[in-house]
Amino acid sequence: MKTHNHHDHHPPKLKTPFFSCAFFRHCTQTVLSPTATSATLPPPSAVTPSPPPPPQPAESSESSSSSSTTSQSFTQWKFPLPLLTTPTRPDPLPKPKNPLPPPISSTELQELFHVAELQFSTGSNSDRVNAIQMLERSLVPNPHSVCENALCPTAVMEQVVCSLKERGVAKTVTKVLLALCLAEGNRHVAVEAGAVGKVVEALPDLEGAAAERSLAALELLCTVEEGAAGVRAHALAVPMLVEAMGKISARGREYAIGVLAVIYGSNSEDELAVAPPEEVARAVVLALQEDCTTRGKKKGAQLLKILQENGRLDLSDEENGNAE
Repeated sequence: MKTHNHHDHHPPKLKTPFFSCAFFRHCTQTVLSPTATSATLPPPSAVTPSPPPPPQPAESSESSSSSSTTSQSFTQWKFPLPLLTTPTRPDPLPKPKNPLPPPISSTELQELFHVAELQFSTGSNSDRVNAIQMLERSLVPNPHSVCENALCPTAVMEQVVCSLKERGVAKTVTKVLLALCLAEGNRHVAVEAGAVGKVVEALPDLEGAAAERSLAALELLCTVEEGAAGVRAHALAVPMLVEAMGKISARGREYAIGVLAVIYGSNSEDELAVAPPEEVARAVVLALQEDCTTRGKKKGAQLLKILQENGRLDLSDEENGNAE
């Protein structure tokens, strides 16, 4: 009896966010017992506020069964089934962006290259793979930390570029080579190590992001005089670039067109390798018509203009219309 009187004077606390109708506001202000005998409740919209009903007398004989049955009904009314089966989840918090690792000092770079050179010198295939992976972990996450005053040794660069045609590590090698070529000093080292020829010859075997990175590295190599001369003198450069443009991404086409512009932009006929300008023009026009970046389209239009101005190509009116 004390427990029942306690519920009569202190109604259970209900979470108001589930209901905002007038009926619920009225119920929260009246005496509502979990043992009430009311079987069903009318819809909230059909109920108008009314004076609170008199408290129900206690029933000692059926108190246990009535309380158990009606309490379940009260619980279902308080927490509707849809809310139980499909609970509302809070919006996930935005993940913080991973900050770049601290720049690698010149001393650390020298130590890194020294360890890599030692591993390459053992002649073991596993040591060579470990050296390439070590360079990737150190250089790729923050490639701009590659300093000019800690150039990559020629012995290390030679091992890197010679691994471009090995399927097991080719993707990793393209990452390392591109990271190294971001430093202008390393571009000279890479050219001396034969990177131009190795990249050109590896293009047919590279796909996707690996091909894109190798073309980006090749375009960077063309920014130094000896690198541009090496690309122009390579007999396979133009055919490989034309072939690559038909199977790579828009960004890769941009890099390939940039290298072709370097090849045909030279005024020196002696350095230019024998290549069919008409085939180059067709490949560039197709690249401009398909998926290509804005910079790639600008480079392509400039390349076609160079071919015309140098007298290497006589585009018909139809081809001019397609190029535009």
